[in-house]
Amino acid sequence: MREKTRYAIVGTGGRSELYYSALSTTYSDYAELVAFCDLNQTRMDYANELLQTKYNYKPVNTYKPDQFDEMVRQERPDVVIVTSIDRTHHRYIIRAMECGCDVITEKPMTVDEVKCQEILDAVKRTGKNLRVTFNYRYAPHNTKIKELLMNGVIGDVYSVHFEWLLNTQHGADYFRRWHRDKRNSGGLLVHKATHHFDLVNFWLASRPKTVFAMGDLMFYGRENAEKRGVTQFYQRAYGSEAAKNDPFALHLEDNEHLKRLYLDAEHEDGYQRDQSVFGDGISIEDTMGVMVRYENQAILTYSLNAYLPWEGFNIAFNGSKGRLEAKIVEQSYVNSGGEKAAEGAVKGIHIWVYPHFQPAYKVPVEMGQGGHGGGDARLLADLFAPEKEFDPYHRAASHVDGAMSILTGIAGNISMRTGQPVKVKDLVQF
Repeated sequence: MREKTRYAIVGTGGRSELYYSALSTTYSDYAELVAFCDLNQTRMDYANELLQTKYNYKPVNTYKPDQFDEMVRQERPDVVIVTSIDRTHHRYIIRAMECGCDVITEKPMTVDEVKCQEILDAVKRTGKNLRVTFNYRYAPHNTKIKELLMNGVIGDVYSVHFEWLLNTQHGADYFRRWHRDKRNSGGLLVHKATHHFDLVNFWLASRPKTVFAMGDLMFYGRENAEKRGVTQFYQRAYGSEAAKNDPFALHLEDNEHLKRLYLDAEHEDGYQRDQSVFGDGISIEDTMGVMVRYENQAILTYSLNAYLPWEGFNIAFNGSKGRLEAKIVEQSYVNSGGEKAAEGAVKGIHIWVYPHFQPAYKVPVEMGQGGHGGGDARLLADLFAPEKEFDPYHRAASHVDGAMSILTGIAGNISMRTGQPVKVKDLVQF
């Protein structure tokens, strides 16, 4: 009988349930969850409660961050899964590898070039394996785009126009949470756009070379609301009269899962999940434009806006034999506010090819079921299933892929600060 792979999870916030639910059910024949690590005991206790009541799995031992080494010694995980806040990823990734564990980390791998270099050095020093969980690569519509480009339907790709829309439910959610502090998340060019820049790297089979970016906080934040005539403000929704009629407010007490995960746990660490998106102290941008030159000489123009009426993306590839266009509409959501399968689920897919001198045609594509366009389930299978099928699209993302995705956003942040283009090769050494 195959010995089970042992897993420990660091960070028991909203994203962690994707992994512990899979480990405790679908993959429990060959995987064993052995520990949680988090700074908040209430949140770990709730995760253990869900393991028992929702997934019929035994509770696991819990450890605080200063007990990380003890956890590794006691529980002997083969793999550490990192789902803590972004600015702490490098700490757990590096220490886990130094302790002899392989690592799976949520995106983004980290938030700046210094921490990225530390991770790259640790991989080289320890020889351990680090994977980054880019679920969007596995969504059938994104895989179909990769297949079309691989097959040369529009020839050599010369330019890409990529527009990602976050709406007033999902987009606003980044401005309520720890993400609103750029020191925690690297801003949306790193935290969110790492998905998008990784997709372009994946689709083009190339790496970013030069990046230029502009961005600002133009919709969220108190000052912007004041300019639009708003006169009533509040610090957080819980207990606030002013928040009752605000469509941007998140009422934790109305959602049992969010209440247990955050409101009931905040007495330990002071983290407020329901801050006003029109409050002070927001240091991330909500309106961003980026230009990227790739090593294969293709040019990307990219925009990300976080306050729009619908959720999803438009993309166009211009090549030597024609043009490929796609419009993907996603279901909006609040992180952990509902079923995981509803997070980023696809509502509409339209992919068209416009060949030179021939009629345009619509490309049939599977409508992926579940979270992130059907990408979550496929990603989990690739991570945890014992037998791996050959993947002609090479969707499994390494630490190098993780680095190349965040380096576009990191370079964009530097460019926004300096007003100058940034060469990616100057940021880290592989």
